Amino acid sequence: MREVDHLPAWAPRVPQHLVRRLYESDARGIYDDDLLDEVGWALRARCQSFVAAVLAVRGRAPCPVCGATIRHHARPDEVLRCVGCGWESTWRDYFGTIQHKQLSGAEPVLVFFRAFVEAFPSARTPQEKMLLIDRLIHGFHYDLRSGGARAAGVNLIEGHLHEVVDFLDALAYGDTSTPGVREAREEWRQTVNRSADVWKDERLRRKPE
Repeated sequence: MREVDHLPAWAPRVPQHLVRRLYESDARGIYDDDLLDEVGWALRARCQSFVAAVLAVRGRAPCPVCGATIRHHARPDEVLRCVGCGWESTWRDYFGTIQHKQLSGAEPVLVFFRAFVEAFPSARTPQEKMLLIDRLIHGFHYDLRSGGARAAGVNLIEGHLHEVVDFLDALAYGDTSTPGVREAREEWRQTVNRSADVWKDERLRRKPE
């Protein structure tokens, strides 16, 4: 068995400083094409990893060597074997690469992230790219159990939930010339205000005794 070799490597969350630089540039009315692409493609890779990891937990794990789908029952000692290339590992070791990495979510966020994966490569202008990025990182997926909305940015940008929310809330907007960004900002603020109590309760539940 080759359990140690070639375990899945998921795209990391994007550093806050890159996103901050992008918004500071946009706030001055300057489009940095290289930075737009760096942030946009990094977010796309993270979205792809998120979708793949969620599907893996649901029983359809992508082989980290050849990409083939390995169907399984998520039992810890179950051995995942790829019929295509012969790679194998226990589900416990495979799942260990996903756990505590902000790589889990419900169906709505999968649809949301897949839409960005499909749309970003087709964006041609800086304005199109900026709007797609803005809508993605300021998006929400709703938790029917708590009645609140969870910021999708925590799955995409480095930091804990409240750190990411505070970071996104503090981004510079200035004289942005990207149509739709200011409108998205107002919608973001309204959702944050509606969900503040739910997030506060979540923070208290997780506070160490």
